[in-house]
Amino acid sequence: MFKRIIAISIMALACIGASAKKEQSLNVVPRPAKVEFGKGSFKIKGANFNYGKNVPAEAVQAIGKLADRLYVATGKSSTVSSAAGTDKDSATGKLKGVFFFCDPSLPAEGYSIEICPKAIKVCAPDKNGFLYALQTIRQMLPASVYSGGTDSKSSWRLPCCRISDAPRFSYRGLMLDCCRHFFSVDEVKKILDLMAMYKLNTMHWHLSEDQGWRIEISKYPKLTEIGAYRDGTQVKDDRNRHDGVRYGGYYTKEQVAEIVKYAGNLGITIIPEIDLPGHMLGALAAYPQLGCTGGPYSVWTRWGISKDVLCIGKEETFDFIFGVLDEICEMFPSEYIHIGGDECPKDAWKVCPRCQARIAELGLKSDEHASKEQRLQNYVTSRVQAHLAAKGRKIIGWDEILEGDLSEGATVMSWRGTAGGIKAAKKGFDVVMTPKDYCYFDYVQSPNLDKEPWTIAGARGKRVIPLEKVYNADPLAGFEPGTESHILGVQANMWTEFIADNATIEYMLIPRLLALSEVQWSPADGKDYDRFLKVLSGYQLPILKDLGYNYRPLD
Repeated sequence: MFKRIIAISIMALACIGASAKKEQSLNVVPRPAKVEFGKGSFKIKGANFNYGKNVPAEAVQAIGKLADRLYVATGKSSTVSSAAGTDKDSATGKLKGVFFFCDPSLPAEGYSIEICPKAIKVCAPDKNGFLYALQTIRQMLPASVYSGGTDSKSSWRLPCCRISDAPRFSYRGLMLDCCRHFFSVDEVKKILDLMAMYKLNTMHWHLSEDQGWRIEISKYPKLTEIGAYRDGTQVKDDRNRHDGVRYGGYYTKEQVAEIVKYAGNLGITIIPEIDLPGHMLGALAAYPQLGCTGGPYSVWTRWGISKDVLCIGKEETFDFIFGVLDEICEMFPSEYIHIGGDECPKDAWKVCPRCQARIAELGLKSDEHASKEQRLQNYVTSRVQAHLAAKGRKIIGWDEILEGDLSEGATVMSWRGTAGGIKAAKKGFDVVMTPKDYCYFDYVQSPNLDKEPWTIAGARGKRVIPLEKVYNADPLAGFEPGTESHILGVQANMWTEFIADNATIEYMLIPRLLALSEVQWSPADGKDYDRFLKVLSGYQLPILKDLGYNYRPLD
């Protein structure tokens, strides 16, 4: 064993030891945690790819895709085969080709890449680690590897180096609102591809709203027959006017399965959101008996927050909630189910005899911490949490679920700022930071509105999140020492009131999502905004253009 360690050390010194040469950097986003450069380079054109035992099937498939892409780009084929019998501890200098080995000792989703003149050795502990290593290697190659054409001019050499990388946060998310505006399966997949490229691992999918219900539920067919369509869409920020054009759409169970599988192959988990007990006009229009007044209700043609919410005094309401969530659990294998909980007006409950009877039955009282109606929402959250826990699932909700009492085991998504996350962590709850201060990507990127799409900033220009603000965000700012461990990660939110097409979503996401990916992944002390801008302009944005993405040019 001692001799093998010495041999490996010697080879590492041979590959890496000459790092005194002029400073180098990679065009990789998010920036890897640690990179050490050595002498020489590895020619990947025509190199053979080999994988060891226990390398996940999805990773092997991704290895094959990279080999295929290299063949198209270089004109020289590469084989992909099992490296059975090859020890993962073999010194890289003794190998020839590109090797992938499973190494459970590495951090979750982490990886290492060692590049020497004759070989590349990649190690990872899990599927995502291999996928991210492949993304890093691909970004180290000439940009033409993304274009789909042949490039005979590039050398197709990778610099000798050692990369040790792992994510700063385990939850790296993007929320996509498909309720205010609906996006096709292919459009959703394109966004998932973008997420995978920059090592995000969670898509939070917003599927129910006052303005439309977007997912098929077999037990309640009217949700999509009626609740998925509205009779018009608000014109800009005039809430008293809509265009009169019928609008809507929904995802069938087959389409959901297709998207979930596609995301899984990219290392992305989809967390579905059924927002309750507010934001439910889509459901109430289909099943008016679930409301406090019995309706009639209609799917909203305007933006904002409806005062019509689910009636908590009716047990039928819980039958509906549980029936919907049971089918949601069948469609989505995620550990978490998002239950919303935000912006739920209590006006209807205050005058509803059934809701007031439920409050009296439960003995709920108002105090300096919460009203009895707020505690009624706590009751909803608690019952839903217990129902999902029996199915092995956990709840996550917007930070309003902290109002009153929250049961142990819930996770809080802090959106109204950082205060909700700080409060939740202090109380011992896990937190995902998604504050509107730097994570709301439906906000414009410049106060010069003449050069920005019409979005929620409207004519006011107050909701501005420039690229640099995103890049310099510190998700742990303000947290008490010892509570940081409760911060699972960071998420961007893409609300779509004023974003009706995929090109505009991409424009609002790019390049800010790339900046956030470094907040989510890279060590806080390793960020460099000037370096980031150079990599964007010189490499990343041209690649995204070749891939057909729309983006906002750098100022």
